[in-house]
Amino acid sequence: QVQLVESGGGLVQAGGSLRLSCAASVRTFSNYAMGWFRQAPGKERDFVAAISWSGGTIYYSDSVKGRFAISRDNAKNSVYLQIDSLKPEDTAIYYCAARTGTVLDGSALYPYWGQGTQVTVSS
Repeated sequence: QVQLVESGGGLVQAGGSLRLSCAASVRTFSNYAMGWFRQAPGKERDFVAAISWSGGTIYYSDSVKGRFAISRDNAKNSVYLQIDSLKPEDTAIYYCAARTGTVLDGSALYPYWGQGTQVTVSS
């Protein structure tokens, strides 16, 4: 199966920034739409952002629009999530996900998942 490894999480003060990375062990990375999801303690896993295989189509959750930016580098088999103006509400485990075909925003539609990286925002 496709292996995804997230990195870049950590403990950050409110207002700070983080850049999350997801490295994929796949030969044809450009064939995959990629997504970022997050799960806060005691809550369901929520959609954050997604990007098509070409990078031409991007979707964001309304709660992160304007602060988060998803991007990908197919030459490096990687997808990134730049997070600015962090809020305590952003505290969660952030997961990278992959699927073939059209980019979508439903977690159940992504068959490949990474282990997650913890983002903790202090007030």
